[in-house]
Amino acid sequence: MKKIYGSAAEALDGLLFDGMFIAAGGFGLCGIPELLLDAIKDAGTKDLTFASNNAGVDEFGIGILLQTKQVKKMISSYVGENAEFMRQYLSGELELEFNPQGTLAERMRAGGAGIPGFYTKTGVGTVIAEGKEHKDFNGQTYIMEEGIFADLAIVKA
Repeated sequence: MKKIYGSAAEALDGLLFDGMFIAAGGFGLCGIPELLLDAIKDAGTKDLTFASNNAGVDEFGIGILLQTKQVKKMISSYVGENAEFMRQYLSGELELEFNPQGTLAERMRAGGAGIPGFYTKTGVGTVIAEGKEHKDFNGQTYIMEEGIFADLAIVKA
């Protein structure tokens, strides 16, 4: 298996397709895979779903893919500081699934380990719990969260 590539575009060659689900690493604007995001933008891949801590800002991170309307859905814990994200979401052009930060991380971990779902107390009694299975354990209510199974995970390394 080749592990070193001359460019981000070369590393992604043959992996990208329209409608794919991408898990993206980083926290805020720190540690995001900006070179891979640039390569995805240049490839023109569209109708993407991203699971990421955030949606970047207007000129950086996933924000560059929002500007070119390549993203159809975000699964995030924070989406502030991005005017284009706000515009697309409020106009109905972009889907959003909010997740508490720890739940998002655990959903990614679970998917990576082949675990289809797990129960958590986080979000019980809030809009996060709406439409999700509830179950009591030892007198405490938990909600079911599904693991995230992405087509591709990108990280800055």
